[in-house]
Amino acid sequence: MLAFERFDPPSSSPDQPPLLIAHGLYGSGRNWRVIARRLADARPVITVDMRNHGESPRFDRHGYPEMAADLAEVIAAQGGLCDVCGHSMGGKAAMALALLHPKSLRRLIVADIAPVTYRHTQQQFIDAMRAVDLSAVTRRSEAEEQLAAAGVEPALRSFFTQSLDLANRRWRLNLDTLEREMDRIVGWPDDITGRFDGPSLFLTGAESDYVLPEHREIIKPLFPQARFAKLPGAGHWLHADRPRAFEEALRVFLSA
Repeated sequence: MLAFERFDPPSSSPDQPPLLIAHGLYGSGRNWRVIARRLADARPVITVDMRNHGESPRFDRHGYPEMAADLAEVIAAQGGLCDVCGHSMGGKAAMALALLHPKSLRRLIVADIAPVTYRHTQQQFIDAMRAVDLSAVTRRSEAEEQLAAAGVEPALRSFFTQSLDLANRRWRLNLDTLEREMDRIVGWPDDITGRFDGPSLFLTGAESDYVLPEHREIIKPLFPQARFAKLPGAGHWLHADRPRAFEEALRVFLSA
């Protein structure tokens, strides 16, 4: 089973299922701790490490049917029903969960991603992380300096080094599998069919180009109740760019 953290509210909230949060590529549940703790004032919140990330098991496969099954397993162990929020790769995993295991979730929030194949690759970041001389690193700042030399922008340097295990001088990422499965990660499986009839929110950054107007024609048949909203002043990393606005959008949608 995936590694996860659970944040419980100060008092019980029996009418509210837990909110499960699935992070994006190269992330981990720890990236979401601040938002999770704040949202846990009203309901339980569960943050997972996706397969091949963080403290979760390593696998040779890293496709969306597999990731959806991982999430369904966690939800089953936590009572069988959750609201689910996924960002980027985690958003695609959440969509796959809704289509393949629709009884596992009540509401779906997809943060800045669409069920389409993207042309870009994330290989350059694997190359940058592999270029870090971990034998010479004693502090995260030293790893960030080496990532800077590889051309990684400041915000992503800090993000990547949260997955650095300094004690064991290794990345908490299965870079070999992620590299081999990159086409599946940036893609979307054609054999996922069906539809999710529950409430769905597609929340995007106003300055991001990951979800385009033409993607709505693809989203609507799969998610008939889909609503669309943009966060002004936010890019693809909308939860980091506008955390309070992101949090408020989730609260409004989940309590509607």
